[in-house]
Amino acid sequence: MSEIAIQVTGVSKSFGQGEALTKAVQDVTFNANFGEILYVVGPSGSGKTTMLSMISGILKPDAGSVKIENIDIWSLSTDDLADFRLHKIGFVFQDYHLFPRLTTAENVAIPLILQKRNWDESIQEAVTNLEIVGLKGRAELPPVKLSGGEQQRVAIARAIISRPDILILDEPTASLDGDTGRNIVGFVRKNILTDRRCIIIITHDSRIYEFADRIMRMEDGKLKDIDIKKESLNAQ
Repeated sequence: MSEIAIQVTGVSKSFGQGEALTKAVQDVTFNANFGEILYVVGPSGSGKTTMLSMISGILKPDAGSVKIENIDIWSLSTDDLADFRLHKIGFVFQDYHLFPRLTTAENVAIPLILQKRNWDESIQEAVTNLEIVGLKGRAELPPVKLSGGEQQRVAIARAIISRPDILILDEPTASLDGDTGRNIVGFVRKNILTDRRCIIIITHDSRIYEFADRIMRMEDGKLKDIDIKKESLNAQ
């Protein structure tokens, strides 16, 4: 049996008040395991990003609990949660969030600099991680000199440099053409997933369903299905 990495129990989140109240996530419960890629799918406004923000320690739920490696992250102090996120959770944003005035290596090294690691050692570690994601020789380039697929790989290198147990990717193929998107997610499946890492991907892209171990679907803030057959989703 797979070891549980993330345990979400009865999580809910609303925004606004009175007639403007929006129930973004409603009483969602599920587990995610080490050694798997779990997709979260559903239409825009279904609560996917809100859910992932609560799992990653960005947005506090109104109710319920989120446990990562059996630690209730929202019971931690603000400082302890920030430290936990820095070491345990890697996040790859849809639009990469790269700093244009920094080199590729400097962008990747940011998490280590935040951990107050030595600058030269951090840059060298960044260069190593760039090689891991297939960007050898790109360390001194600014992001503007890279293709969209290469920038996505830089974002992945930055997300894994702290060796996080949890890796979250928000619409990783949204800005990429079909072949590049499939290559990126296939690369993540082959080279980034380990038996001690759990990867969660938010996506609308049916072209990459083949790389998922499990797929869960959200709708109107609720968990509708989990362990969905990829073939049935591809047919929709």
